[in-house]
Amino acid sequence: MQSPISSRVAPSVLLVFLAFVSLVSRGYSYTTVSPPPHKPCIVASTCEQCLENVSCLWCNTNSSCLDYPVRHILPPSSLCQLSQARWGVCWVNFEALIIAMAVVGGTILLSITVCCCCCCCRRGQSGPDRDDERLARRREEIRQKSENRKAERRARHDEIRKKYGLIPDSDHPYSKFEND
Repeated sequence: MQSPISSRVAPSVLLVFLAFVSLVSRGYSYTTVSPPPHKPCIVASTCEQCLENVSCLWCNTNSSCLDYPVRHILPPSSLCQLSQARWGVCWVNFEALIIAMAVVGGTILLSITVCCCCCCCRRGQSGPDRDDERLARRREEIRQKSENRKAERRARHDEIRKKYGLIPDSDHPYSKFEND
């Protein structure tokens, strides 16, 4: 005997499967959108028009719009000097862009390194600090020396008191009766 739940689930799963198969067989599948056609860089006459296309590079020396050399990270000097090349925006030359990116990257790396070092140093100092341990040992030594000096002083004072009879001699059993 089938349970009532399994008899209701099986037809719904079958319906979903059939709907999926029918959609795929009709050609309703996901397709990727093709990129827009490449605009040539040669038709631009100003820097702003040239840099509207991301794949273009503006060269100030001869005021020309060139295709960015994708095979090279930096455009070769035979194509355009770095100080005269513009990419992305017209008011920043490629040389300044590289220097700024290097400074920002270096700053980020330096700050990450400093943060890591600070975290490691804090983790290593979870117990008492070395200076605190040294001070605690020094205090303990001073306290021990003070206790030793007190004991020596007390012993010397007791000897002087015995010598002059200021301390009753408790060793003698009849010492209590001498003053009667």
